[in-house]
Amino acid sequence: MNSTKSRRLPAEWEPQSFVQFTFPHKNSDWAYMYPEVVACFLKIIETSAKFQPVLVGCHSINKVSKLFKNKTPFPIHFVKVKSNDTWARDHGAITIYQGNDPLLLDFTFNGWGKKFEASLDNQLTAELTKTIWRQNQIETQIFVLEGGAIDSNGLGTLLTTTKCLLSENRNPDRSQQQIRHHLEQVFGTRKVLWLNHGYLAGDDTDSHIDTLARFCKANTIAYVACDDPSDEHYLQLQRMESQLKSFMNEDGDCFDLVPLPFPEACYDHEGSRLPATYANFLILNGAVLVPTYRVPQDAKALEIIGQLFPDRQVIGIDCVALIQQHGSLHCVSMQYPIGVSLTPS
Repeated sequence: MNSTKSRRLPAEWEPQSFVQFTFPHKNSDWAYMYPEVVACFLKIIETSAKFQPVLVGCHSINKVSKLFKNKTPFPIHFVKVKSNDTWARDHGAITIYQGNDPLLLDFTFNGWGKKFEASLDNQLTAELTKTIWRQNQIETQIFVLEGGAIDSNGLGTLLTTTKCLLSENRNPDRSQQQIRHHLEQVFGTRKVLWLNHGYLAGDDTDSHIDTLARFCKANTIAYVACDDPSDEHYLQLQRMESQLKSFMNEDGDCFDLVPLPFPEACYDHEGSRLPATYANFLILNGAVLVPTYRVPQDAKALEIIGQLFPDRQVIGIDCVALIQQHGSLHCVSMQYPIGVSLTPS
């Protein structure tokens, strides 16, 4: 971090070079429903490849590549890597611009605060560096941070949650002020907005922001809203909404806020509630992929997100399989902005 070039964390809607996924394997928590999750990943990856190149990290290039039967307009690149799980949003590199040059930040991933084994996932970006990127394109960060924990408007404002970033099992030796200062240094951030409220039942991430509230434009935030007083989320999400209304951007202006529907409750086979959310959408070049859950609110969510992104094709992706392991569409992906190479240089 000794460069004099200014740093900037781009917004997700800026032009992208490719999007990354880590393909599921049987030696993981997906073993009991492997065919279902593979079908979901195939749909997400092939849909993504209609709009831009895709990078797929997998245990076996030969076995995984044969699963893809449909030709896509953009290439799907397979790279052999070992992984514990599939949540690329949290173990993938986070790209900033340093001046005009992209720089990949490789943060420490410790299984969402040491909840799950993550040693292989934590090394995944370093392994990709051996195959694709040059060492001088990567900056290793001795700081625990998952991509799903932050969201950027591209102009210097960062959105996050206190429950996640102040977790005692992530960076316990740093105060909130110290963490804010580190984020400002690393990302060139001018303002950090901390949500103190909001959660989803069944969430393992300590309230990742990408399950609750997302920038859609520099001054527009879409957020999960709950209008059912009998729902367990009602009070927390009402408080989250009130706090969002108090937030101001880097220029001192309030945000335009757009509520997203709250999906009808989804449960796993043991009857535990799952963290279904429409905030977990993925923005691509020319498209927005939106998770759906086979509930009545799916159509309304697609309509609202379509209005937020009128210049992009909005596509619903059935993510009932993904939420069985407490994540969704955005969680399994990581986009890379223009300038990041996908081929060895």
